[in-house]
Amino acid sequence: MKAVVVNAQGNGVEITENKELRPLQTGEALVEIEYCGVCHTDLHVAHGDFGKVPGRVLGHEGIGIVKEIAAGVTNLKIGDRVSVAWFFEGCGCCEYCTTGRETLCRSVKNAGYSVDGGMAEQCIVRADYAVKVPDGLDPAQASSITCAGVTTYKAIKEAQLQPGQWIVIYGAGGLGNLAVQYAKKVFNAHVVAVDINPDKLALAKEVGADIIINGKEIADVPGLIQEKTGGAHSAVVTAVSKVAFNQAVDSVRAGGRVVAVGLPSEMMDLSIVKTVLDGIQVIGSLVGTRKDLEEAFQFGAEGLVVPVVQKRPLADAVQVFDEMQAGTIQGRMVLDFTN
Repeated sequence: MKAVVVNAQGNGVEITENKELRPLQTGEALVEIEYCGVCHTDLHVAHGDFGKVPGRVLGHEGIGIVKEIAAGVTNLKIGDRVSVAWFFEGCGCCEYCTTGRETLCRSVKNAGYSVDGGMAEQCIVRADYAVKVPDGLDPAQASSITCAGVTTYKAIKEAQLQPGQWIVIYGAGGLGNLAVQYAKKVFNAHVVAVDINPDKLALAKEVGADIIINGKEIADVPGLIQEKTGGAHSAVVTAVSKVAFNQAVDSVRAGGRVVAVGLPSEMMDLSIVKTVLDGIQVIGSLVGTRKDLEEAFQFGAEGLVVPVVQKRPLADAVQVFDEMQAGTIQGRMVLDFTN
């Protein structure tokens, strides 16, 4: 079958036409992939930033149709549309898996990194961890919710955002655009979007941001946010930038929460005095659980959140990764396996 894989050197991507699948094992299902989004994490995996995995099938934003089920599968049937997400499988019995924090499982398997992912014509999934896509949700749009959507939805939940409060979203790209929509249309909050790309900011405004700020044009971004909002109640940082993390801490009011999502390689600066005296909380948020994804899908099916996606043929996969590296992508690129 055709698949997008990490190259033999473990530092880039290539398209192969002869990837073979093993037979199904108990509790597994075979999914025929329709669409798979391309995420910045895929770029990290392809470049070996988390450790080299040559030959690995990339992709953790997969959506497809169940074509075969193995013994022991009771929650899926042939014909179901399901996800292939970053949280591919947990152990199911550790303190994290049994207390609603399964994404922190120390034995976790991640699609497109530790196991083969969804950028292929077919993918094997653990049936218990494949979340069904509700009727009414476009499968190409669902692919973005499988990662970018559930990641930002979970981050906003971690921010404990309440209706009518102010939240600032640093980074208005593929994740940030969805964060704006969830914050505005699901949590009924007021939203500030910060980015350095005017096109991404324009899109953020279009989907609901109350205030947009270009970080290149404003010398004191946190100061402006404090002036306009009295200090945001929370901030979610999807940007891959140390500057954004530092500004986020200074953008929130006393008692505010800063939720870290982006993965820059630098260390953020954090004033201990400000953190203590203002009661600032800094929290890391890693994707979302199966329940979070189920909820995030449903809001998409209800039309409250509409991912901005662009379908690209499989043949464009390497070019898409190059565009992501260059930072020229608007919204979310989705590889189309239906043709």
